[in-house]
Amino acid sequence: MDRFLDAALDEWAADRRRLPLLLRGARQVGKTWTVRALAERRFEDFAEVDFERQPAYRKCFDTLEPPAILDAISVLRGRPVDPGRTLLFLDEVQDCPRAVAALRYFRERMPELPVIAAGSLLEFAPEFALDSEDLRMPVGRIESWTLHPLSFAEFLLAAGETVALAVARNPESGSPVAEEHLSQLLRTYLLLGGMPGVVAEYLESGSVARALRRQAAIVQTMRDDFRKYARRSRHAHLDRVFSAAARMAGRKFVYSRVDPAARSRDLREAVDLLEKAGVVRRVRATGGAGLPLGAEADDRYYKLLLFDVGLMQNALGAAPELLDGDPMRVNDGALAEQFAGQELLAAAPPHRTPELFFWARREKGSNAEVDYLLPAGGHAIPIEVKSGKTGRLRSLHSFVERYRPPAAVRVYAGPCRRDAGILSVPLYAIERLPALLEREVAARR
Repeated sequence: MDRFLDAALDEWAADRRRLPLLLRGARQVGKTWTVRALAERRFEDFAEVDFERQPAYRKCFDTLEPPAILDAISVLRGRPVDPGRTLLFLDEVQDCPRAVAALRYFRERMPELPVIAAGSLLEFAPEFALDSEDLRMPVGRIESWTLHPLSFAEFLLAAGETVALAVARNPESGSPVAEEHLSQLLRTYLLLGGMPGVVAEYLESGSVARALRRQAAIVQTMRDDFRKYARRSRHAHLDRVFSAAARMAGRKFVYSRVDPAARSRDLREAVDLLEKAGVVRRVRATGGAGLPLGAEADDRYYKLLLFDVGLMQNALGAAPELLDGDPMRVNDGALAEQFAGQELLAAAPPHRTPELFFWARREKGSNAEVDYLLPAGGHAIPIEVKSGKTGRLRSLHSFVERYRPPAAVRVYAGPCRRDAGILSVPLYAIERLPALLEREVAARR
């Protein structure tokens, strides 16, 4: 499957000043496959070390000296690692923290060797924290990128729907036939999600039921990883927060609804760990007066997104029958909000960890709330997400009346149009939202 990250990886491979790369992302989002594809495209030789399947390689990092590390790896693999022609790939580094510590020394003492490390749930192991003093990874000596699940656009590419993708990227030109076709493809994606193994199962077998079984297996693997890599006292809290994130999607995350018997401090720590690992993402409440959006953010008032919309549905008990219905109605329409947030995260450059914000009017007796705020043209632009073609926009209008932004957006299950000062964008075109906003703001200056 082609990934949009491939172009950035190609640039990294061609850059002689490149830094060692730490590729992060949740379990089974395609990190290993993506690096193998890069090696095939760009390098003469590929040295892959998997610390989970090949624990013998961990002893190679008893030292942090690059020449000694390469000598040990060369012995185990049966041929030399040549810094001029070999891509060294250190996979599942959560099982060998010293391999991450070694990255800085590769940069300092062997910059000609291209090195990529990859792992998931890195912060869960008690001896492994990226901000710990033991790892000593100063800013500027490695790069850290994030790989997300397949976006809707990447799903369309994988399915061979290149014409549909062109329409999704130019939503103002879509015909009713094209819009209906894209809406059906979106319903399929919302059920499957963007985990590469799930999508591949569906495309190869044509069976939704088999794809959903693959989903369930991924969820179980993640829960098993909580037990494997987290301290015993933590894994139960991680498991409960993971489940609650799906139930409370689109609503304020309240610790007492996760586990009334648990301490808020323990659940807050579980949220922090899951967010650092890329399994969930906070959407924090903030004001709408201006930028930066984080200046007025309330760290105590937030929602949670799971990293994959398909896994969210699986956690809620999704069934193949939903494909013939309307998955958007699941969980009172919160699925549309989850999908929108996931697409906004996936659209960001891989080296950035974007923050997401929403607006909630905090006055007593008010329940006005706008799903997302995005910066564009020096302004905070309100984004209201609707699961259907209709729906009142009282909160969006309330925000516009209060802050007078140069643009306001409704994302919904209808065609692209402008009316009453609101830009309406189809759900399938969220990838294009940042570009559409920049154009909209520029046109109103």
